[in-house]
Amino acid sequence: MRALRSGFKIDAWFGSLKSVRSSALMLDYDGTLAPFHVRPEEARPYPGVREAIEAIVAQGGTRVAVISGRPAEEVSGLLNLHDPVEVWGAHGFERLDVAGHLHKSELPPDIVDGLRWIDGWVRELEPLGARVEQKPASRAIHWRGRSRITANLIRARIGTHWATNTSALQWHEFDGGIELRAPGFDKGRAVETILGELEPDAMFAFLGDDVTDEDAFKAIGDRGMSVLVRMKWRTTAADVWIKPPGELLDFLTRWVNARRARR
Repeated sequence: MRALRSGFKIDAWFGSLKSVRSSALMLDYDGTLAPFHVRPEEARPYPGVREAIEAIVAQGGTRVAVISGRPAEEVSGLLNLHDPVEVWGAHGFERLDVAGHLHKSELPPDIVDGLRWIDGWVRELEPLGARVEQKPASRAIHWRGRSRITANLIRARIGTHWATNTSALQWHEFDGGIELRAPGFDKGRAVETILGELEPDAMFAFLGDDVTDEDAFKAIGDRGMSVLVRMKWRTTAADVWIKPPGELLDFLTRWVNARRARR
């Protein structure tokens, strides 16, 4: 576990976590709680992660929220927790509360038209080796597990179509593909919403691995702890870098112990 921000003291931060009345732990799913998998439906949490999250939820005092690019109900099913947690799906477009109620935003007509435009050509990428994921507010094209040559071919074909785009959809890179997404939905916005609902003295952290998590790291700023969960280093706005699964489990265990010891 390595501090990246100058002056950031990890031990002191966890020491302070013992004394606050409320806290929030926000977590990405793929690449953070679970290893990436070519078959997304098989991307289960690292061993021990589910039990650690359940321990945090059971002891109280921490609001746990998973913020993912996947649909919210899909994430909830993969986690399969005894006591459900709040899940924000599709980069904040959906919000699945702990009672199981799914709340969705609305898309303006031009975005709906833009998604239909993508659907008109995106399937032609599948014979090239791409996996197309239809999300509520975007379309994600994956090439994870393919060769660099294949990935470059898929990217070039997307770029050819994108050059004719007249909608408000935005191009977003991620680890293993490209997502064409409605503007206004990102993990930073979800984090900001959660922070606005917390008590003024609450402590909070966000853990993520991908470039799509940088919006959340920036939303956290110097008000909480932002954690890059990744085996290989990359440039990031995060405060701390940990390597999964060992350091991830250590982080979650430290959270459990800190909240158990709170006064």
